[in-house]
Amino acid sequence: MKNFKKAFTAVTFLTVMFMLAMTLCCFAEGEAETPKMYATFWALIPPIIAIGLALITKEVYSSLFVGIVVGALFAADFAPVSAMDKLVEDGLMAAVADTAGIFIFLVILGVIVALVNKAGGSAAFGKWAKKNIKTRPGAMLATFVLGVLIFIDDYFNCLTVGSVMRPVTDSHKISRAKLAFLIDATAAPICMIAPISSWAAAVSSYAPEGKGIALFIKAIPFNFYSLLTLVFVIAISLMQFDYGPMKLHEQNAKNKGDLYTCGDKAEVPDEAPSSKGKVIDLVLPILVLIIVCVIALIYNGGFFDGASFVDAFSDTDATVGLPWGALIALVLTIIYLVARRVVSFKEAMECIPKGFNAMVPAILILTFATTLKNMTGLLGAADYVDGVMKNAATGLASFLPAVIFLVACLLSFATGTSWGTFGILIPIVTAMFPPENPLFIIGMSACLAGAVCGDHCSPISDTTIMSSAGGQCNHINHVSTQLPYAITVAAVSFVSYIISGFVQNVWICLPIAIILMIATLFVIKAVTADKKQA
Repeated sequence: MKNFKKAFTAVTFLTVMFMLAMTLCCFAEGEAETPKMYATFWALIPPIIAIGLALITKEVYSSLFVGIVVGALFAADFAPVSAMDKLVEDGLMAAVADTAGIFIFLVILGVIVALVNKAGGSAAFGKWAKKNIKTRPGAMLATFVLGVLIFIDDYFNCLTVGSVMRPVTDSHKISRAKLAFLIDATAAPICMIAPISSWAAAVSSYAPEGKGIALFIKAIPFNFYSLLTLVFVIAISLMQFDYGPMKLHEQNAKNKGDLYTCGDKAEVPDEAPSSKGKVIDLVLPILVLIIVCVIALIYNGGFFDGASFVDAFSDTDATVGLPWGALIALVLTIIYLVARRVVSFKEAMECIPKGFNAMVPAILILTFATTLKNMTGLLGAADYVDGVMKNAATGLASFLPAVIFLVACLLSFATGTSWGTFGILIPIVTAMFPPENPLFIIGMSACLAGAVCGDHCSPISDTTIMSSAGGQCNHINHVSTQLPYAITVAAVSFVSYIISGFVQNVWICLPIAIILMIATLFVIKAVTADKKQA
C-alpha cells in the first residue's frame, strides 16, 4: 500500500510537470483577461483534485500543491509564465497577506502553550483532571462543554480547547483523532448558533442592511447541522461507541495506549516541566487570553468609540483583534510565570522558537489551503454556483431548503471556506424568497448549515486545519476519522430540511430532527455490533 501511495504521488507530480512542459507553446499567446474555464464546473476541479489526492495518499502538502498548480494553469489558460505569476502573486503572496494575522495568533498561542508546559501548568492540570474527571465519557463531555463556552471565534476555540484539554484526554486514553473531532465539532457549529461571535458578524455583513443580527438569530432554530452536531457529540460520548476509521484510533488508544495510530506524532518535550507548577499556571493564562482577546475584538469593532457591544462584534476583524489580544496575553503570561519563579526569563525566551516550530505544519497547510481558495476565486467558482442556484430555484418550491443545504455543503467542501459560501449564497437566497415567506428563514438557515457542514468536512478548511493543530493530530487522520461522523449528521440534516420545506414549523421539525439523529446512531451502533459479533 505504501509503495502504491508513493507511486501515485510520483505519477501525479510527473503528470503536472508534463502539463507544464506541453503548454510552452502557449507562451507567445499572452494572457487572456478572462480564463476560458471561468464560471464553469472546471472552477471546482482544482480543490477536488487536492482533496482527492490528500485522502488517497494521506500526504497533504503535495496534494494541496498539485491542486494549486492545476488551478493556476486553468486560470492562465495553460500559459506557463502567466500560471507561475498567478501561483506566486495572486496565490501564495495573497494568501500570506490574507492570513498574516492568524499566523501571528497561531505562533503566539504556540508560545503560550510551550510556556505553560514548561512551567508545569499542563502537567498539574492533567493530574487534577485525572482525579476529578474519572471516566472517558466525562473527559469527552468536559471537552465538549469547554468548546461550547468558548463561542467567540472558531480559531480561538480550536486552539484554546486543544491546549487545555489535551492533558485530560491523554490521561483517559482518548485518541488525538477523537480530540480533534471534539474540538472541530464545537468550533464552527457553536459559532454558527452564537449571536455574539465572529461568525454572526460575518453573516450580518452579507445580509440585507440593518437586518443581519436579527436574521441570524431567527435562523438558529432551523440550523439543523449545527444543532444536530451537538446532539451527535453528546450521544456518541454517552453511548460509548465509534464507527468508521475512528473506531481503530479509539481502540488503539484505549487498549494499547497509542494515541496516534499512524502519521505524525507530537514532539516530546526535551526537558521535564517544572515541579513547582500548579493548575493556576494553566488556567490563569488561558483566562487572561480569553478576556484580553474579547476586549481586543470589541475594541477593534469600535466599542470604546461608542458602538454597542453587538455592533462592535459585527464590525470587528478577528485577524486583527485576536493577535492584538494574544500579544498582550503573552507578555502578561511571561511576567506572571517569571514572577512565580516556575520558569526563568531565559527559559521563557527559549519557548518562543519552540512555540513557533510547533505551529509550522498548521501555518504551511493554512497557506496552501488559502492559496487554493484564491485559485478557485480566479476561476469564478462563485459565479458558477450562482448560475446553478438560479436554475435550481425554478420548479422546486418546498424542496429548495434541502437543495440550498446540499449546494452550500458542496461549495464549502470544495473551496474550504464557509464565510466565502455565505458571501455567494446569502444574496441568492434573499432573492429567492420574499421576507414574509416562512421559507425565507428556513432557506437562510439551510445556507448557513450547509456552509458549516462543508467547512467541517473539508481537508482544506482553515477550521479543520486549526482543529488538527489544537489536538496535535495528523491532519489527514483528523479528516478521515471525522468525515463519516459529519456525513451522518449531514444526511439527517438533509432529510430534516426536506421535512421543514413542507411543515415549516420549528417546534415540529426540530424535535423530529433530534429523534432522527438519535435513532440513526442506535441503528449504526446495532449494525456495527452485529459486524463485530459476525
